[in-house]
Amino acid sequence: MRYGTFDLAEAEGSVLAHGIRLPSGRLPKGQVLSPQDIARLSEEGITSVVAVRLEPGDLPEDEAAAAIAGAMAPDNLRFSEAATGRVNVYARIDGLFVADKAVVDALNRIDPAITLACLADHVAVRAGDMVATVKIIPLAVGGDKVAQAVSLLAESVAFEVKTYCPRAVTLIATELPSLKASVMDRTARLLEQRLAQSGSRLIKEVRIPHSSDRLTEILQRLGAQEISEPAMIIVFGASAVADKDDVIPAAIRRAGGEVEQVGMPVDPGNLLVLGRLGNVPVLGAPGCARSPKENGFDWVLNRLMAGETPTSFDITGMGVGGLLMEIPTRPRPRDAAKGKTAELSVGALLLAAGQARRMGRDAPHKLLAEFDGVPLVRRSAEMLLAAQAAPVVAVTGHRREEIEAALSGLNNRLHFNPDYASGMASSLVAGFSDPELASKDGILVMLADMPGVTTEHVNRLVAAFREAGGGVVIRSVSEGKRGNPIILPRIAYDAVLRLEGDVGARAIIENSGLSVIDVDIGPAAHLDVDTPEAVTAAGGVLKG
Repeated sequence: MRYGTFDLAEAEGSVLAHGIRLPSGRLPKGQVLSPQDIARLSEEGITSVVAVRLEPGDLPEDEAAAAIAGAMAPDNLRFSEAATGRVNVYARIDGLFVADKAVVDALNRIDPAITLACLADHVAVRAGDMVATVKIIPLAVGGDKVAQAVSLLAESVAFEVKTYCPRAVTLIATELPSLKASVMDRTARLLEQRLAQSGSRLIKEVRIPHSSDRLTEILQRLGAQEISEPAMIIVFGASAVADKDDVIPAAIRRAGGEVEQVGMPVDPGNLLVLGRLGNVPVLGAPGCARSPKENGFDWVLNRLMAGETPTSFDITGMGVGGLLMEIPTRPRPRDAAKGKTAELSVGALLLAAGQARRMGRDAPHKLLAEFDGVPLVRRSAEMLLAAQAAPVVAVTGHRREEIEAALSGLNNRLHFNPDYASGMASSLVAGFSDPELASKDGILVMLADMPGVTTEHVNRLVAAFREAGGGVVIRSVSEGKRGNPIILPRIAYDAVLRLEGDVGARAIIENSGLSVIDVDIGPAAHLDVDTPEAVTAAGGVLKG
């Protein structure tokens, strides 16, 4: 592969390294220059391009990414189409994501051009969650390097999503006078929520005094029962485990079972007990498992539900990463009362200032095109006003009077951007400078020319932001390809205010280091009506 600046006369067949904006439309990065492209560039007075010339044996980025992804075992996984050198990998099922670090590292060391990023090992995932992404950095890569990657993945498993094996769970709760019955009731409800993710169920709850003798008796009785399905016993002690001979581990041994581990290097979660009565796991829950927040109990429970048999060696190896905080990218069970996450506020910014150049000179304005008799810009604003985001601020610019007239009477605020001709960045800055909008925990950014986006779509994005606890980017996708709208968290606002020129928020998303949660809203994520033909195809009637 040869990268450089090529005279237009020798550029046919090369691959553009950077997009080129022309009055007649844009030539995107990655475009293979055809004779027609060369003619368009020449007509605009362009004499050279920065591009890549493929050499024998090179594979284009999309072909290389698709080949590497195609070598992965497809069980319980879904792969996006290759685009811009990237294939995203999604879980098809609820399960446990398990990665082999040695294999992933080996693939990433074949060549800097080939990258594979995935979730951390042993993370619980839900159907539709992105679990990995293959990205080819340059526009092409040597076919021999791709062949090495394919061979590695054919011989070993880099990662997989393990299917949960539902279990019938018995809860034993020990009681002391100091432990309120309401706490025990809440513990049972929360455990049911945790079990639901794997399809497991709580079949019985037994409450007994906090006594080794009484617990031994109950464990012996349960161990002697004929069980026709995979079972598990979970013990919530009224008092924390303080020693390997404390009530719970002592009772497991006295009942004829084995104690695998007392304690774990995960905080919260230190005071966990793992044992076994025959083939039935017995899990002594730490006190933190009475909370919905992720803790060491979840780590061991998820492994058991995925059919694994954690050992003392496995548990004592959990220290790196074992200092837990709120982790927004990992799902966790929630009580019916949402608590603080429900209080996260989200406002909406409607971008309606653009000049709509692709509609053609003196053409009707796309935002005034009517869908079901309603101007598109008004339809978009009404959709946002019905969603769980407030306030709704619309930024206007080009043909301000007509756009604002179309929005008249609605309960949204208008903000005129006098610098709209400089590009999208100025409209983002204008919107994010609104004091009330800037006070929100997150701002949903909506392009006004997307007729397929519905209130339901927006509410799903807002719900994902709140469920994550804020502090993350929420991005609409369709079939793994990024789209709009998006939600930016408060931590990104300063970066938005520094944007200049005709750029959007993509650079902030890619360079901020913030976690990104993708929400698939279907084709609506990509449907923006930039041309008269697009307006008509989407069901609109050109006016204004």
